[in-house]
Amino acid sequence: MSQPITEPALSTPPGVAPPPDHSRWFEDEVHAHDRQLKCYLRGSFPSVRDVDDVVQESYLRVWKRHAMRPIVSAKSFLFTVARHLALDVLRHERRSPIDSVGDLAALGVLDNGATVHEIVSKHEKVELLIAAIDALPARCREVVILHKLKLLPVREVAAKLGISEKGVEIQLKRGLVRVRECLRRRGIGSLLGPES
Repeated sequence: MSQPITEPALSTPPGVAPPPDHSRWFEDEVHAHDRQLKCYLRGSFPSVRDVDDVVQESYLRVWKRHAMRPIVSAKSFLFTVARHLALDVLRHERRSPIDSVGDLAALGVLDNGATVHEIVSKHEKVELLIAAIDALPARCREVVILHKLKLLPVREVAAKLGISEKGVEIQLKRGLVRVRECLRRRGIGSLLGPES
């Protein structure tokens, strides 16, 4: 007669019993803080676009850690893990901030009837524009991209970033001044339209 098959506990060390009722513990001690955790992440890390992804990854790491060793303060551990993951996301975006915007060359800067020289020249200008925008502080960069490149109205940019419309206007003005200065130093007129 064969014995019933049981699934091994997740990463439980040999000779150590799995934590009692792991799923119930997770619901009561970890998932109970879902709303509070999301509010914390959105407030502390407004530049992180995928808060839900950070939360899910945090849950997974807490689950695995608790399966290996009991966690004394689940809420504290959860928020610490989420904070570290959010910082990792920001570090990654800082290394490649334009990746999240998409391909700027696809924004219609080039026209079909241009000569090869004109196309190369415009491509170089777009590359310089990307470099100038990359050099902006994170908040200025977000505002410039959303308003000038994605053409969102100031009100939508403010709502999306969780700042006031006046804050958007201030960041936009600062960002545009810096981008235009950078382009002028390289002998290029602004690619962002009229000064406003």
